[in-house]
Formats: sequence, C-alpha cells, structure tokens
Amino acid sequence: MQSSLISKIEKAKRYAEQPNRIKISDFVVDFQGEHSDHKVSYESGTWHCSCNFFAQVGICSHTLTLQRLFSEMLPEEAISNILSSYSV
Repeated sequence: MQSSLISKIEKAKRYAEQPNRIKISDFVVDFQGEHSDHKVSYESGTWHCSCNFFAQVGICSHTLTLQRLFSEMLPEEAISNILSSYSV
C-alpha cells in the first residue's frame, strides 16, 4: 500500500475518534422501526419523520434516536430539549 494512503487511513482513524469535528447540516435516512420503516430527515434546520406520531406531535422516537446518535455532530438547535430529559 502506498505510504500516502496509509497516512490517510491513520488520519481517518484519528478523525473518527473526534466526532465534534463533523457538523451535519442535512441528511435523510431509512429507519427500521418496530412496526414499519420510516423516512427521517433533517433539512434546513427542520426534522421530519414519516410516522404518524411525528405528524401529530412534531417529534418521535425516530427523530430522538438520531438526535442522540449524532448529538456531537448536529447543530445545537437540532437537539430537542426532550432529549436532555431522558438518560436511558
């Protein structure tokens, strides 16, 4: 393997240990829920989920999960106040 590629792999490992270097602005994911699959997105500062609960309340377990997983990489305004109240 070329030495330049080896150094890039080593740098990638260091970056992966520092998730605060990454700031997510927009994404769309397929989320496999317990009962069905859902599309969850964060675009232009707004969350959306295709589940019925989100349509009624504006937040759901799917969006909260992604907020928790990516908390170090999402802008502060993308994290719900509800997230800080549960520490499961």
